[in-house]
Amino acid sequence: MARRCALSGKGPLVGNNVSHANNKTKRRFLPNLRTIRITLEDGTTQKIKVAASTLRTLKKNG
Repeated sequence: MARRCALSGKGPLVGNNVSHANNKTKRRFLPNLRTIRITLEDGTTQKIKVAASTLRTLKKNG
């Protein structure tokens, strides 16, 4: 299952965990995905995964 926003295309980023001793291990920064229901033109509903930041932008812009 892809951890990717259906609208903006945001996906996981890669970085490092850095300990107090400055040891570095790989980690992933996952997007904050939310499942929402949208209504299509033919009246059916479909579930899509959208990033929370994208939802904020949609609410702001209408």
